[in-house]
Amino acid sequence: MRTVITGGAGFIGSHLTEYLLNAGDTVTVLDDLSTGSLENLRDVRDNPAFTFHEGSILDRDAVRAVISGSDRVFHLAAAVGVHLIVDHPLESLRTNIHGTEVVLDACRDAGVDLLLASTSEIYGKNTADRLSEDSDRILGSPLKSRWTYAAAKGIDEAFAHAYWCEYGLQVSIVRLFNTVGPRQTGRYGMVVPNLVGQALRGEPLTVYGDGRQTRCFSYVGDVIPAMVRIAEEPATRGLAVNLGGLQEISILDLAERAIKLLGSSSVVSLVPYEEAYGAGYEDMRRRVPDNSLAGRLVRFKPTTTVDTIILKVAKSMLSTASGEVPAGASR
Repeated sequence: MRTVITGGAGFIGSHLTEYLLNAGDTVTVLDDLSTGSLENLRDVRDNPAFTFHEGSILDRDAVRAVISGSDRVFHLAAAVGVHLIVDHPLESLRTNIHGTEVVLDACRDAGVDLLLASTSEIYGKNTADRLSEDSDRILGSPLKSRWTYAAAKGIDEAFAHAYWCEYGLQVSIVRLFNTVGPRQTGRYGMVVPNLVGQALRGEPLTVYGDGRQTRCFSYVGDVIPAMVRIAEEPATRGLAVNLGGLQEISILDLAERAIKLLGSSSVVSLVPYEEAYGAGYEDMRRRVPDNSLAGRLVRFKPTTTVDTIILKVAKSMLSTASGEVPAGASR
C-alpha cells in the first residue's frame, strides 16, 4: 500500500511508520515537528520506501500534494498533551478542527481511505464501569480550556462520520485510551514518561490531585497492529472503535509501582491541580474502556501489563540517555 501518515514523527506515528514499512508499505510522513521529532524516525529515514515532508495539516496545498496518489491515510496529527491544550487553546482548536477538515477534503478528492485517530478524552467526566463507543459524553464548561481537546476531537469524529454519510468517504475512527511506550515524551504532561523519568533520576514523583484517579494504559505495541487491522476492515467504516489497555490503575499506584520496579529512592509528591494547571482545572476520576467491539471486529486483545510498560519505557529512556539498561528491563 502507498500510505500517508500525518503526525508520523510523533510517538504513535513513528511506531506506525515502522510497522507499515516492515509490512511492505511505501510510507510518506507529513509532520510540522511541533511536537514530533525526526529522532523518532532515525531507524527508517534511510529506507527507500520512506519519505518525509515537513509541513502543517493546515496547509491545504501541502496536504493535497502528499495525499494525491496514495491508497490510504492515517490521520494522527493533532495538538496533544494537557499542558499544550491548556496553555495554547486557540492554536489547539485550529489544528485539531481545521486541520482535520483539510485532511478529510483531501482524502475525499483523492478517493483514498482514511483512519482518524481520536481519543478517550471525548468521554469527558463519564465514570461508567466500561466506556463503550455509545457511552454519553460528559464534558465541563466550553469556557474551560481543559475541555477544548475533547470538544475538538468530538467535532473531528462528527466531521469524519458526515463525510462517510454524505460523500461516501471510507473512514474509520479509533479512540485511543492513554497509549504509552518508548519514545513518548513527558514534555506536554504525559504521565508515564514523567513518572518513570523522575524515578530514574531519583526525583520526587509528581502526582496531581489525590492520585486516586484511574486509567487503563495501553501499550503502543498492542495498539498499532489493531489500528492497521481497523483501517483494513470494511466493517469498521463509519464507526468509532475503542482501543484501550487491560489493567485499571490509579496514578498514585502507578507512581508507587514505578518506584518499586526501578529500585528508585524517590518518593511521591502530591501536587494540587490548581498549582499545576491554574484555578478551575478539572480531571476525569475514572476512565476504563470497553474493548469488546474491537475484539469482535479485529480480534483486539491487549496483553501488555502496566509493570511491563514501566520497564519498557525505562529501558528506552536509559538506552537513549547513556546506553545503560536497568535491572529487569528486558523482561
